[in-house]
Amino acid sequence: MAARVSSEPVTRPAVGDELELRVDSLAFGGAGVARLSGYVVFVDGAFPGDLVRARVHHRKRAYAQARATELLEPGPDRVPALADHPGAPWQELAYERQLEVKQSQVEEALRRIGHLDGFELSPIVPAVEQWRYRNKLEYSFAGAAGAGLRLGFHEPGSWEQIHHVEDCLLASEAGNRARNEVLEWCRAQQLEPFDRRARSGFLRNLVVREGRRTGQLQIRLITTPGELDSASLADAVNADSMLWTRTDALGETSAGGQTALLAGEPTIDEELGGLVLRISAEAFFQTNTEMAERLYALAREACDLHGWERVFDLFCGTGTIGLGLAGRAGHVDGLEIVESAVADAIANAERNDIANASFYAGDVRLAMRELRERAGRPDVVVVDPPRAGLSQKVVRRIIETAPRRIVYVSCNPTTLAPNAAQLAEAGWRLERVSAVDMFPQTPHIECVALLSR
Repeated sequence: MAARVSSEPVTRPAVGDELELRVDSLAFGGAGVARLSGYVVFVDGAFPGDLVRARVHHRKRAYAQARATELLEPGPDRVPALADHPGAPWQELAYERQLEVKQSQVEEALRRIGHLDGFELSPIVPAVEQWRYRNKLEYSFAGAAGAGLRLGFHEPGSWEQIHHVEDCLLASEAGNRARNEVLEWCRAQQLEPFDRRARSGFLRNLVVREGRRTGQLQIRLITTPGELDSASLADAVNADSMLWTRTDALGETSAGGQTALLAGEPTIDEELGGLVLRISAEAFFQTNTEMAERLYALAREACDLHGWERVFDLFCGTGTIGLGLAGRAGHVDGLEIVESAVADAIANAERNDIANASFYAGDVRLAMRELRERAGRPDVVVVDPPRAGLSQKVVRRIIETAPRRIVYVSCNPTTLAPNAAQLAEAGWRLERVSAVDMFPQTPHIECVALLSR
C-alpha cells in the first residue's frame, strides 16, 4: 500500500505517513525539530531551514519521529557531505553552526532541565581537527564470506544493516590501513560474519585503537568461539598490539569475553598533557586526544589547586585527569570500577614518577564511603561519569563528602543539568560551564562544570 503524502497540517500523523516539513531547530541528540499545528515531529537527517519529505516511523501523544527521505529545499547552513558513512551525522551542517547549536544546547539544558541560573557560560572550544580526529573506532562485520564480506558502521536505527566503509574520515590513514588489512585477510580466509538472527557465523567486530602521539596501533578482532589462524593474521596486519576476543553474547558488544594476545604488547601508549599513558583494550580513554588535552586543562583550571588539597577523582578510568592534577595537589585518590583501567592508572603513575596518586577498583556508589574513611574528606571532587550521569546514590555520596569544589566533566548536558540542580539544592553553586567540541560532525557535546560553596 502506498504511503499517504500530506503537506497540510495534521494533528497526529500515522506511522508510515509521509509529510512535508520545515525544520526550525535541532534537538538534543541531533534530530531536526519540525511542527504540525503545534505537534512536534523529530526528523533524523534534517537541519534548521530544510524543507524535507519525511516518513513517520514512531508516534506518541506529544510527538512523532520521522526520517527524512528527500531534501526538497536546503536550509542556509547546509554544506556538501564529505564522508560516505553514517558516523558523521552532522557533516552537512556548517561547522560554525554546529558550534552555535552545541553551545545553545548546553545553556538550554542547564536552564530548562536544571532550572539553573547565574552561572558563566564560556565560549565553546572548537575542535583542532574537524576530520580524522578519533583514536578509537569500532566496526561491525556483515555480508558473506569472501569478496562479499563488509566492514563498517550500523545504518541509523538498524542493528542489522551495515554500511561498508572504504575510507573512514574519522580515522587516521594508519587506522584505515590497518582496518583494511584485517578485512582483506578475513576475506582471504573465507570467514563468515556473525548473523545475530540465525546465531551463526564467526566475525563480529573489529576495534582499532591508536596512540595519536606515539603512532602505536592496537587491533582487536571480536568473534564467536572458534578457531583462528592467529599467526597468519599477525603476519598480515602491521600493528603494535593484536588481540583476539571470543564471546558468545547475543547482543553486539565489544566488552567482555575471553581475550588473548596474538602479537606485540597487550597495551599501547599515548601521550597526553606531558604524561605517557598505558591504555588497555577495554579501558576508557577519551577518543579525541588533542581535544582531551583542552578538556582536561579546563578541569585542571576549575580545580584551582595550590599544592595541598586532597582530590577525589571518581570514574577515573586510566587516571588521565587525576595524574594531570597530581603535580598541583597534595594527594589524588582515584576510583574506577573497571579493574584493568585501575591497573593502567597505577602503572601510569609509576612510569610518570607520580608518588602522590593512589587508585582503587570499586563501584563509586558503594566504595566512596570507604574511600573517605581511608583518605579523609576531599577538598575537591572531580567526576567524569558515563552518559547517564550520576545516580542519586552517587550524588548523595558526594554531598556526604562535602568537598569545597566539585568539577563535573560531562559528555551529556541533559544529565549534567539535573545532577547540577541536585548539588545546587544541597548548597553548591554552579559557577562556570565550558563546552568543548570533542566530536565534530556529530551532535555529541562535552563540557566542564564548576560547582563550589
